[in-house]
Amino acid sequence: MRRAQQLILLNGRAAVSAGGSLASSTPIHTNNNWYNLQQAATLYSSSNRSDGSRSHWLPLSNSVAGRYGGGVFAGAVSFSVLASDVYAKEPLPLDLRPKDVVLFQYEACPFCNKVKAFLDYYDIPYKVVEVNPISKKEIKWSEYKKVPILTVDGENLVDSSDIINKMSQKICPTHSIPDDGTEESKWRRWVDDHLVHMLSPNIYRNPSEALESFDYITSHGNFSFTERVTAKYAGAVAMYFVSKKLKKKYNIVDERAALYEAAEIWVEALNGRNFLGGSKPNLADLAVFGVLRPIRYLRSGKDMVEHTRIGEWYTRMESAVGESSRIAA
Repeated sequence: MRRAQQLILLNGRAAVSAGGSLASSTPIHTNNNWYNLQQAATLYSSSNRSDGSRSHWLPLSNSVAGRYGGGVFAGAVSFSVLASDVYAKEPLPLDLRPKDVVLFQYEACPFCNKVKAFLDYYDIPYKVVEVNPISKKEIKWSEYKKVPILTVDGENLVDSSDIINKMSQKICPTHSIPDDGTEESKWRRWVDDHLVHMLSPNIYRNPSEALESFDYITSHGNFSFTERVTAKYAGAVAMYFVSKKLKKKYNIVDERAALYEAAEIWVEALNGRNFLGGSKPNLADLAVFGVLRPIRYLRSGKDMVEHTRIGEWYTRMESAVGESSRIAA
């Protein structure tokens, strides 16, 4: 691994110009290829948000600030009690269940995982088409060139939050979407506007974690063998440097501290409840769970669970969301 890290650092000089911009030093960077790969790798940028991106900092309570100041975290907890808890999914009446649902996605994209968390929780069967992030040939038919795209009985839905809103209305026609002033809506916005920006600086924060992340991305994504090998190493090099620019853009001093802070802010919002929705998850719970799911078993996700109190809630969410509703394409 040390040799791999040295190789990445050496090759990184070829991937980033003196001004910090990305150079076209490998075949995968030519034309639009590098832009498309970067879009897939920079997790938050795979969002389909059309309203721009805003950062809303929610202040830490004194109790959370105190925990950070003293360096004391409550991550080392026993899950033996939690393991016995079973949280039921929300099964749908057959007459409200869509007949043909197809998700066009990148496996590691947090916004795609938001949509999957919703579909899994409501036990809606769906097929998956893994989009090649370089050619995007699987969505050539669409004028909209970002993921996720969800086709539901012939209707094309885009933008992860809009997809979830429209799906909620389809499956629960008597329930209205909470307005912008509700707790649920506020935290859904926080996921899109703040939490996701903590991910890329963490999963690419050093050469070994960048390699770990690209190994996951290329292993689960739709790449040819050549693309997989090239993307894993060239992508890891480039995104390591891009992550440093993202830190500056979002005023992040310490990546891990920012991720831990976000996790603690969320736990504070729960205010002792099992879920933000109370006894069962609401759309905000599903959104937080969805965007964290791609990193949970990477080094950054393991550190987050170890050093914050979010682990108990995450385990409850894994139980509530349950097995995937994905079916063979």
